[in-house]
Parts: sequence; C-alpha cells; structure tokens
Amino acid sequence: MINENILGCFVSCPASIYNPNVSEKDALIAQDANSELCKLFRAYIFGERGISITLKTLKNKDYGKDLVLALFQFYVNPIPYELEHLKEIENYRKNEKTIGIPIIVIAENFFSKSETERYAFLRESIFQKLDLLAEVVKKKKLDTNMELLKLDLKNIFKAI
Repeated sequence: MINENILGCFVSCPASIYNPNVSEKDALIAQDANSELCKLFRAYIFGERGISITLKTLKNKDYGKDLVLALFQFYVNPIPYELEHLKEIENYRKNEKTIGIPIIVIAENFFSKSETERYAFLRESIFQKLDLLAEVVKKKKLDTNMELLKLDLKNIFKAI
C-alpha cells in the first residue's frame, strides 16, 4: 500500500527511566501518570476528533512530486536526552522524499490547557513547523507548493 497523505502523525511517549533514588512504588506511579497523559494526547491525534483524520484529506500528488510525506513527530514529555537531540526540523530524506518534524508536548503548552487551547496549540504548532518546512523546500529547490498546502490546511482547520 502506498501512502498518499502528504502530512502524517507519530506520537512518542517517554520510556521509563531507572532512578535509584525513587522507590519502586513511586516509579510505577510516575509511569502510570505518563501512560495516562500519553493516552490523553493520542486521542487528540488519532481519536474520533483527532487531527490526523483532518491531515489525511491532503494528498501528496496535489502539491508536487518532491515531498511524499511530512511526518509530525509529537514527543510527549520527552526525557532530557531526547530533548537535547531533537532538531527544529529534520533533514529532508531525498531517497524517501520524506521529512520528520518534531513537536514537543509538555504540561505548559498542552496538558495544563483547556480543550480549545489544546487544539489551538496543535494547529499553531503545525503551521509554525510548515513555515520551517517551506524554508527547507525553498533551500532544497523542491517542487512542493507550500503556499497551497498551507492554504488548504487552513481551510480544513476552519471547518472543524
């Protein structure tokens, strides 16, 4: 099966980190809390009203041939090591015609917000990252019509 969607989503939840200074009980409580946060976040991406459903309406053939998939990689409460190694946007993979676009999700920008603010954060983050993607497209001289992609996405987001 060939992927036709130009925009996709991936969610990464934190792995448990061994900490000798924390009791096993406290470690399990923290792990359960992270699991619940990840479950909550996944509903905003893949659930009934998830944004991945919206993003799937945009097909790569409508925007050019050089970019097959831009993958939004949502990192929920990433561990410090992950944070140190995440880029604003990954390198374009010419052979695959793909690019990864990390978005960090933490209490301050998502979990402490209302439902309306959470969806606003997702939309704003995606558009900010699309601006970075547009720079890559221009720099690499890709044929992807980023203005049309952003316009179509804006219109789709208005409808939801």
